[in-house]
Amino acid sequence: MNDMSLKYTSTSYKNNERCRCQQEITFIPDGGEENYLLNLYPAVMYQRFEGFGGALTESAGYMYNQLSQEQKAELLNTYFGTDEMKYRMVRIPIDSCDFSLGHYEAVEDSKDDTFESFGMERVEKNIFPLLDDAQKVYGDRLEIMLTPWSPPAYMKSNGERNCGGELKPEYKKRWADYICRYIKEYMEHGYLVKRISLQNEPKAVQTWDSCVYTAQQEREFLKDYMWPALQEHGLSDMEIFIWDHNKERVYERACAVIDETTCHMVSGIAFHWYSGDHFDALGMVHEKFPDKKLILSEACIEYSKYGAKDNLKNAQKYAHDIIGNLNHGMNAFYDWNILLDAQGGPNHVGNFCDAPFLYDTEQRELIRKNTVDYLWHFSHFIQQGAIRIGHTNYSDELEATAFLNVGGRIVVILLNRTSHDIRVNVRLGGKMAGILVEANSIGTAEIY
Repeated sequence: MNDMSLKYTSTSYKNNERCRCQQEITFIPDGGEENYLLNLYPAVMYQRFEGFGGALTESAGYMYNQLSQEQKAELLNTYFGTDEMKYRMVRIPIDSCDFSLGHYEAVEDSKDDTFESFGMERVEKNIFPLLDDAQKVYGDRLEIMLTPWSPPAYMKSNGERNCGGELKPEYKKRWADYICRYIKEYMEHGYLVKRISLQNEPKAVQTWDSCVYTAQQEREFLKDYMWPALQEHGLSDMEIFIWDHNKERVYERACAVIDETTCHMVSGIAFHWYSGDHFDALGMVHEKFPDKKLILSEACIEYSKYGAKDNLKNAQKYAHDIIGNLNHGMNAFYDWNILLDAQGGPNHVGNFCDAPFLYDTEQRELIRKNTVDYLWHFSHFIQQGAIRIGHTNYSDELEATAFLNVGGRIVVILLNRTSHDIRVNVRLGGKMAGILVEANSIGTAEIY
């Protein structure tokens, strides 16, 4: 710990223009300071982090196909380049979701129980080109998570993809086989599918693609159908995630689905952020099921709830949620659509949302939102395999999380959502470094 230095990179906005600053700070002896401290404890270790990613929906792929070559390069280099956000994972819907141009499903014929008519034309047209180009920039295969929003309409109690409904009992095995067929189609195209979730938002009856599972139904489908189907189709190494819905009921769902008969089948619990913080719920899940991964599988600014033009506050909401989730056990983070149009679509049911990049089709302009810069402070600095370390913080006005990267460098993310500057003394191993965290800024300290 001799001759330690700290490089602090911060982002703020002056007249809506990004201001990114760097400063080198030398550690000095602690001297018994008691105030303004953020203490770091590298020997206290928590979860290992797997990485960051975003969703490749049909809407995102459709918009991507309209970009110029220069705009495509800007988008992909920002997300997947080794010098920028370093995304290494993507989430892709099985069949259509709300962020599709309309409904589609790989098999529509209820009599086709062997999937002879199975087709992925929409995926091949609007998702594969984006996925292929992203992998070229990344330099390797991206890890894919596949998630269904709804079984085919004929398999459901309400006879349609929308408005909830349930999976009919007589189609449970066929639906599990259908999901396996989807996985194998991706693999036959050369892609790396690492994990699935059983159902997106199984508690939500939406006006778009949705399907309801009680905890008991999800547990039964997992145990009696999905797990056996994966074994039968040679996909036994596939990671399975349950719930894939908001945090306010994540603890109850985990307790109801995971027991002595299903524990070995469940790799982890996926969650969303739309019902609020509920960070302690993640902490309780981690305490009860310490061997299960916790991944945020979807987050976005819904225009039905939040102002579309409040760029800074929306970006700060992301950072606040990421810090809280990380400090309570999160292992991976997937943003929602990586690209949408200026309206927050296309969305075939008008459920418009924000995205880090928007494309103005009239002006043919690629719009970079503040969210990109806020996400960058996490994904650029926290490496795959980094371990969260212990820290204590003197004030709730300053939000923080800390990680030990694989190479031994400590990174600390600092978020100030207030309108005044905040002083902090980063204390480590008997030494201390002072930082002034600007009002309405986010920063990352690298200690070396």
